[in-house]
Amino acid sequence: MTDAGFDKTKAYAAQEEGTGYFDDGREIELLHFVYAHPDLDNIRGSPEKVLRAIDEFGRTKKYLMNVGEDKGRIVCDLIQEVKPKTMVELGGYVGYSCILFGNMLAKVGGQRYFSLEMNPEFAAVIMSLVHLAGLSHIVEVVVGPSDASLARLHAEGQLQLIDLLFLDHYKPAYTTDLKLCEELKLVRPGSVLAADNVIKPGNPTYLDYVRSNVNQKRAKLGEIHRGEELPEDTVDQYKKRYATMQFNKSPGNPNLVYESKIVHSFEPTGVPDGVEITRCVGEDVQ
Repeated sequence: MTDAGFDKTKAYAAQEEGTGYFDDGREIELLHFVYAHPDLDNIRGSPEKVLRAIDEFGRTKKYLMNVGEDKGRIVCDLIQEVKPKTMVELGGYVGYSCILFGNMLAKVGGQRYFSLEMNPEFAAVIMSLVHLAGLSHIVEVVVGPSDASLARLHAEGQLQLIDLLFLDHYKPAYTTDLKLCEELKLVRPGSVLAADNVIKPGNPTYLDYVRSNVNQKRAKLGEIHRGEELPEDTVDQYKKRYATMQFNKSPGNPNLVYESKIVHSFEPTGVPDGVEITRCVGEDVQ
């Protein structure tokens, strides 16, 4: 996986400054745009063409906070390398990532892709576009807070091991949800994590955790990151949606050994960003 230049001809519309750039009706507009597309008959059953239609909306109509082609390529390369049986994403938004990654998962012989999305309206958009792409057999959309959904899927026996975890939801929840996965033994040696937006808007708490060695994590075991801190550019919708959220307070498993590094890339607008790739390489039980 290597860094590459950004193709400005593929840039999404600029992210609107000073306003909310999601949850303002544009997600339903996207659904109408795709289903009114003049090429709809050819789009049906093609993940690639559904993605192109979403990109077309993002480039010609309104900005969408998707992972985009450039960062998406990093994770697709990772899927081809890891060949996960089970992949989980935290934060599905309108389904771009789960269509892109779910399709690649199917190509490498994977069995299940869980897309965890808190917003039921966004989840409905995801399900509609996943169905249009012909990926309902491999992608399962789970509605609800990510920590509650992870715990329920585990308790029901549907999720016992995460081979590849893609984190792209509420940034302060990256660390708390990872610790929950550690506690439930969903993340264990052999698991791989890919975390989006570690440069824009950034996630220093998460990076500190996955880049710390076992002794450093043990020393911080009493520090519970509840996740109330919001990035400065967090829009009002996030503030309202998570104002009363009770964050999981699992201490996780500090004995897990991680190897972690950033792969630099771009937002779909061309703004620099990166994906943190973290591999769980062992467990120090001394």
